[in-house]
Amino acid sequence: MKASEIRLKSRQEILDEIDATSRELLNIKFHWQVGETRNPAQKKRCRIDIARLKTILREVDLGINKHLNKKESV
Repeated sequence: MKASEIRLKSRQEILDEIDATSRELLNIKFHWQVGETRNPAQKKRCRIDIARLKTILREVDLGINKHLNKKESV
């Protein structure tokens, strides 16, 4: 997920996305431990997506990088 796509979402939508991605990561970890062959890059992508979501959520909370928010410029 791109940062520009995340910035278009509301705070609650970002929180929901963090929750969904965290559950997806847990599911991937479970399947990995059970021995089902899954793409190991998925685990990395989920961790990166969660970090990106949390970073942008923090930016929203602090009110920084508002000039990057596409909603305001429309």
